Amino acid sequence: MVSISLCMIVKNEESILGRCLDGFIKLVDEIVIVDTGSTDRTKAIASLYTKNIYDFEWGDDFAEARNFAFSKCTKDYILSVDADEVIDYENKEKFKILKEALLPEIDIVQMIYTNQLYLNTTYNFDEELRPKLYKRVRSFFWEDPIHESVRLSPVIYDSDIKIKHMPEGAHQSRDFAIFKKLTSDGSVLSNKLHKMYARELFISGSDEDFIDAMEYFKTAMDRDSDRDMILMDSAVCTKAARLSDDKDLMLKAVSRGLACENPPSEIVFELGEYYRSKRDYHEAVMWYYNAAFETESLLNRKYHDSFPFIGLHISFVILGDIENAAKYAALAKERG
Repeated sequence: MVSISLCMIVKNEESILGRCLDGFIKLVDEIVIVDTGSTDRTKAIASLYTKNIYDFEWGDDFAEARNFAFSKCTKDYILSVDADEVIDYENKEKFKILKEALLPEIDIVQMIYTNQLYLNTTYNFDEELRPKLYKRVRSFFWEDPIHESVRLSPVIYDSDIKIKHMPEGAHQSRDFAIFKKLTSDGSVLSNKLHKMYARELFISGSDEDFIDAMEYFKTAMDRDSDRDMILMDSAVCTKAARLSDDKDLMLKAVSRGLACENPPSEIVFELGEYYRSKRDYHEAVMWYYNAAFETESLLNRKYHDSFPFIGLHISFVILGDIENAAKYAALAKERG
């Protein structure tokens, strides 16, 4: 049977750390906690579960912190866990079976990350496979009987173990501050971070967050060639331009988005918002309808599911069409 280190980076998690560790403590052989500057009782609570507690000076870099935390682990595999994650009894039993049967050639085990969307998480899905268990020291193997080469791709196993994401508070202000810092000097984000920035803006960004992001995505819109990237750039720029009343940028961003095949709901919904702000309610209705029934969302499903129905309801109320206003109010409630 393999041995497992549970590895966490934490900061001010006194209200939920015990809940998390209580679930995992009997499944692992070592617990490593790296604290990035807690001012509450986080470290005192962690000390009830492990002596392996390390301080790390936070530098707005999660990768750096996780690399440091991984370096302190000593067991065969490393289980990467956040304090707001929970495992229930059924999945503990599955975890025990996995631990007993795990083959040494497996480098990464993915588990099903389940979002409790009613808690207003900054994610846009109910379930997603995520890498959670990593082999600490990876071996390299030669393969193929002729023209042999070293296998570089990891062996990944998709388990059916579910980890619940149950945050007590949102972290978007922290995330947006980091994104702003990373892009303020003209740096280009990786495609992964670029997509996460756009998605998080549409799920939890404030008007100010969109305006702060406008210059970065405006530059990206002229640079990117991949369709999905262009659509993300255009969507962010469309909303940021509407909020800042930059008509030239809005025209450019909307044109770029609508010129692509299957433009997303986020862009056409923003057109509805624009025309409603100009009191052109008939035009607003057309674009809200398009967002709800003729397009699909790219970044936040509410721009297809509930937001357009709210816009339709408001527009029809102002137009005096009580029947349609009631219809779309009911749909907004149903989809909300």
